[in-house]
Amino acid sequence: MLRASVVVPTCRRPDLLDRCLEALLAQDFDPAAYELVVADDGASEATRQQVARWAERVAARGGTLRCVATAGGRGPAAARNAGWRAAGGEVIAFTDDDCVPEPGWLSAGVAALADGAVGASGRIVMPLPAVPTDYERNAAGLTRGEFVTANCFYRREALAAVGGFDERFTMAWREDSDLFFTLLERGGRLVFAPNAVVVHPVRPAHWGVSLGQQRKSLFNALLYKKHPTLYRQRIQRAPPWAYYGTVGAGLVAIGGAVGGRRVGLGGAWLWLALTGRFCAKRLRGTSRAPRHVAEMVLTSALIPPLAVSWRLRGAVKFRVLFL
Repeated sequence: MLRASVVVPTCRRPDLLDRCLEALLAQDFDPAAYELVVADDGASEATRQQVARWAERVAARGGTLRCVATAGGRGPAAARNAGWRAAGGEVIAFTDDDCVPEPGWLSAGVAALADGAVGASGRIVMPLPAVPTDYERNAAGLTRGEFVTANCFYRREALAAVGGFDERFTMAWREDSDLFFTLLERGGRLVFAPNAVVVHPVRPAHWGVSLGQQRKSLFNALLYKKHPTLYRQRIQRAPPWAYYGTVGAGLVAIGGAVGGRRVGLGGAWLWLALTGRFCAKRLRGTSRAPRHVAEMVLTSALIPPLAVSWRLRGAVKFRVLFL
């Protein structure tokens, strides 16, 4: 059996995949002792051909690279499951196609499991500009995450024991926390591997990207249903009451416009105050470029109702009392 298998999920991002594979080919690990498995969630012929070209380079170094494909569009959890189940390593290392593992990454991660730990989490570095945007600052929160799948290692037997990732997490959100929490609840020993470093450049984002990200709240509900205590301890100690208050004030303002002018005016002022405070918080320490300021003003008004609606939709979908 190989000592390690590196699983990389991807979906029609050839340039990013090239960069990641280049870094994985440069690992200071015996090429014959690890394999690379690209898990293609796009079931793309172009990706299959791309991996085939890389496989020739890997084989020339004495290593192995292969591609497995899912039905397409099922999300990274399903892709990672297909990857580790097809892999042959005792240790399964996970990173993402938009990451650049440093040369000693795999060696450090495998070494961290040498004393019987079932999982290890490496260190993520996300370079930011001197004055980031709100999106860039939020993305950098990944560096503080626990057992993020951009940089983690598990014993194959531990993954098999819990069935891998829960494929109901169809976005790249909370599926890693779910697996981490599951192993914690089973008493598994999980360690930090600070020398297993992955660089994760922040990708460019379109204007208003934060609006689409609110859909992630749907999967917060699923994580809370499965692990309510750990969710409150490690993810979010309390519901986002400021969002609910903003939405409530907005509804009062709208209702007051019809039935009670004074009440409606009070609701409008409260909505404006809460929205303004939220916008100011997002602008603090971030770019003051006019385009970015305009984005913060508009999206700060729209995020609370979007976030609340997705949270409540998640509560209904997964049948859990979740606010």
